[in-house]
Amino acid sequence: MKVGLYFGTFNPIHVGHLIIANHMAEYSDLDQIWMVVTPHNPHKNKANLVNDHHRLHMVHLATKGYDKIQPSDIEFRLPQPNYTVNTLAHLQEKFPKHEFCLIMGEDNLKSLHKWKNYEVILERHDIYVYPRISEGHTETMFDNHSKIHKVNAPIIELSSTFIRENVKLGKNITPMIDKKVWEYIDHNLFYKK
Repeated sequence: MKVGLYFGTFNPIHVGHLIIANHMAEYSDLDQIWMVVTPHNPHKNKANLVNDHHRLHMVHLATKGYDKIQPSDIEFRLPQPNYTVNTLAHLQEKFPKHEFCLIMGEDNLKSLHKWKNYEVILERHDIYVYPRISEGHTETMFDNHSKIHKVNAPIIELSSTFIRENVKLGKNITPMIDKKVWEYIDHNLFYKK
């Protein structure tokens, strides 16, 4: 089975995440998409994160009804901060018959050369890159790389940061997130302060 790993803090998960995940599930050769909820991205401040299990629950709520998309809490049981190379090694050991690929935005590809052991990741795993409007340039070593596949997915300019900021301002953000996720956020008063 070919599994696309879509990593994120999903703080919170929004329709942009779902559009990308569904596009990868329906229009690529990936059999399944695992939405890997990251407890701690080494490049982000953990203080701004809603509790890990609340974020995982929101991913469960949002992905219900998508047969090829499932939440994953695999990084909850791994040392933090979470490095992708370690998570991939753990998954390959746990599921030796699966082929794991990464799904990332073009903005992340631009910083891939700064990731821990990125050469090992590229040697062992394919990377599916969806377009993002971002500044900077991609390292030329990734141009025409056999393991990097650019996917003609929709460009989604929506971020969890935007959602959080606008919940705090009392704006109506309901078109941007799953109805059940919004009810959960509202009920728990997430992002209001």
